[in-house]
Amino acid sequence: MATVANSVIVQDPEIHSGEPVFRGTRVPFQTLLDYLEGGETLDEFLEQYPGVSRENAIAALEEWKKRRRLFWHASGNENPDR
Repeated sequence: MATVANSVIVQDPEIHSGEPVFRGTRVPFQTLLDYLEGGETLDEFLEQYPGVSRENAIAALEEWKKRRRLFWHASGNENPDR
């Protein structure tokens, strides 16, 4: 994910070697995906990472979903959400 001025996800080579993190934290976005893929809830993630707001977590997921669709569309593949 590229850093965009209004993005809740940022990349900085000084933070986790440039791994995408929630803005203003050192919490990797991948951690949220891992929680959800592992069957845990958003509330469980937020309890463990209180520096991430519910609004930012949801915005990050929406941003990820949009970027994923753009990637699939640009690559000529079918939409992965179908």
